[in-house]
Amino acid sequence: MKRSLKAVTTSLIASGVLLMALPAAASAAEIQSYPGKAQAAVGYNGACGSGYTVIDSLRLESGANVFLTYSASGYNCVVTVAEYPGSPRPMSAWIQRTDDEASRDSDSAEYTAYAGPVYVYAKGSCVDWGGSYAYGKYQQYGAHCD
Repeated sequence: MKRSLKAVTTSLIASGVLLMALPAAASAAEIQSYPGKAQAAVGYNGACGSGYTVIDSLRLESGANVFLTYSASGYNCVVTVAEYPGSPRPMSAWIQRTDDEASRDSDSAEYTAYAGPVYVYAKGSCVDWGGSYAYGKYQQYGAHCD
């Protein structure tokens, strides 16, 4: 028996099931493809603020995406975004200028939706950055040298 999407949606709503909109997938302009990296399954949430553009990202198999953004003012920002927000889970986001631990900014706790944003001024420098969600973790060193 074939049912239309409208019929299924109507049935779910009538039965009291609430449908939640999932975050929109990121556009091709937001996510760049890097060899050997899994592309983000959920779009960047804009947590770093206006003027920031996604320059790198990675999807963690544990169910989150780590985004590295950059603004023309010379700042980089990292945010880790859960694919399915809900119950609190251990999450982190961190960034620093390469070989400069004093510049490190990090955010780590149990969150329901995202960790970060964390920032570092890195104009003319490389950055080390990463994030984690539940059991998944990603770190990159000496990246995106400006």
